Amino acid sequence: MIVTLAAFLSVILLQQDSTTPLRTVAVDEAFAERAHLNVGDRLAIARRPGSEASDADSVVVGAIFRRGADPSEVARGDFKVRLHLDQLQQISGYGDRVDRFAIATTDSADIARAIERINAQAFGFRAHRSRDIAVETSRTFLVVSRFHRAIGVITIVASSVFLLCIMVLKVDERRRDIAALRLMGISRSSVAQSIVIEAALVAVLGSALGVLLGWLASLYVNAHYQEIYRTPLEFSIITGPIVAFAVSLSLVLGIAAGLAASLRLVRTPPLTLFGR
Repeated sequence: MIVTLAAFLSVILLQQDSTTPLRTVAVDEAFAERAHLNVGDRLAIARRPGSEASDADSVVVGAIFRRGADPSEVARGDFKVRLHLDQLQQISGYGDRVDRFAIATTDSADIARAIERINAQAFGFRAHRSRDIAVETSRTFLVVSRFHRAIGVITIVASSVFLLCIMVLKVDERRRDIAALRLMGISRSSVAQSIVIEAALVAVLGSALGVLLGWLASLYVNAHYQEIYRTPLEFSIITGPIVAFAVSLSLVLGIAAGLAASLRLVRTPPLTLFGR
């Protein structure tokens, strides 16, 4: 079985008939699942697919690792194999050259000064913050996020109009009850307050149901796409601030709709509400 890796590496599954200790490699779980690899399998690695691999190129799968939650790798179909550095140099033919490397810093480090000093050492390479690289590689996700935000604003505006219409119709159906309360001596403010309180309770219950549905939908979305892309990345996240904003917005819209619907009727004379 031959599997191309990162456009230059070929991995061939061999029979486990050698007792000579071999060097180990680690493969990601997506690659292991696609190639039916298990820990302990013997492989031969070569620079190009289909090229001959000697016994010196034989390795053993020592570990199967899970990919990190990196948004820039979600849409890429690359498989990953972790080799020893000298193995990678020999197979790739790079020698002592590298494309890029990472430097870990402490929390108290002056990163801006470190970048400036690194860039001043030699010509031909540039140092960047990992955060800046993540932003550049996540442009697509930013566009999608803005698109979803625009859809959310349109949905909120449309639902507000729909909610107001529903409240006006529901309150209009109770015009006789409201007229009876008015004739019994109940003040306009008391009637309006009762309608607003009822609308607020309905808004809170609707928000709770919406949060529950959103949480279930988020679980389904994460489970579905994490299985497809073999990544622990969370595609849908419901946080406390999001829930608080949704509930607050629903409560405000419900109160506004109830107030608008109630004022329309309490300002109408009771006998007119009875149709007289």
